[in-house]
Amino acid sequence: MRVLMTGHAGYIGSVMSPWLAAAGMEVHGLDSGLFEGCDFGTPAPKIPERRIDLRDVTARDLEGFDAVVHLAAISNDPLGNLNPRCTYQINHEASVRLAESARAAGVGRFLYSSSCSVYGAASPDDVLDESAAFSPVTPYAESKVWVERDVARLASDAFSPVFLRNATVYGVSPRLRGDLVVNNLVGWAFATGRVLLKSDGSPWRPLVHVEDVCRAFLAVLKADREKIHGQAFNVGRSGENYRISEVADHVREVVAGSRIDFEAGAGPDPRCYRVRFDKLESTLPDYRPVWTVRAGVEELERAYRKHGLSSGDLEGSRFLRIRRIQEHLEQGRLDAELRWLGSGS
Repeated sequence: MRVLMTGHAGYIGSVMSPWLAAAGMEVHGLDSGLFEGCDFGTPAPKIPERRIDLRDVTARDLEGFDAVVHLAAISNDPLGNLNPRCTYQINHEASVRLAESARAAGVGRFLYSSSCSVYGAASPDDVLDESAAFSPVTPYAESKVWVERDVARLASDAFSPVFLRNATVYGVSPRLRGDLVVNNLVGWAFATGRVLLKSDGSPWRPLVHVEDVCRAFLAVLKADREKIHGQAFNVGRSGENYRISEVADHVREVVAGSRIDFEAGAGPDPRCYRVRFDKLESTLPDYRPVWTVRAGVEELERAYRKHGLSSGDLEGSRFLRIRRIQEHLEQGRLDAELRWLGSGS
């Protein structure tokens, strides 16, 4: 299978592209290069790639591919809030055009990396499946809802979209993100001895290791079309819903000498939801997630120790996406619409 992956140089993509290649797929990348230099540990293996803004992709760029794996996005809530209009242009409008172009180019499968954040503010008493009502609370989450709605309308006998709603991702990656909750808590504990909570610890989150996300996408690419056509799947592992305070406890137990602490002003977080993963696990027996949060915390602690991590890294632009974008803006490499200026493109 010949696969085009958008966002191949990002946090998930730099793990997934070699994962799919190892499974025998011919993987090509497409990325705008916003996070070049945000490297951690061993670099991802090189694949054929094109540097292009998602908003500029045409059907011609997609000709000859059997599938598109669409990961590229302005990712996470703080960055999405930086310029909500631009977030919608990239995450929603450009994503829908990408799907339209893929269909016009004869691409058979379109795997969209959605998010469990579409459930947003939910009752902590409910465990939500894919039929649950959407309740997004941020521009990032809203953009995911709108892409699912609009791309679903493009489904046909020749074009098969699938929506993979990832739980909150964690784990080691060559393009590490320090703004994801598990990665962040382990990082602060390792670098400073403080398991630093930014909320009161009460919100629920479904959590999934980046490698288990790769397993899900691979299983969908290999699946019989009739099993996955036009479907949405929550991506994670049964039993892997946690209160943030529970994650903090795991971190404190794993990182020697650390203690739980709260950031000034930490309070309730409206983003609170638990989800079910039964549908993916029952529909695609090839999908066998293996990671638990405890094992992921241990993996991160080992990686931080091996490759080195400081409190400066946690506050700087290398591992915080919003800081990287702000740095590009301040230094005149990007315009307000997050397009490269001059030689940056």
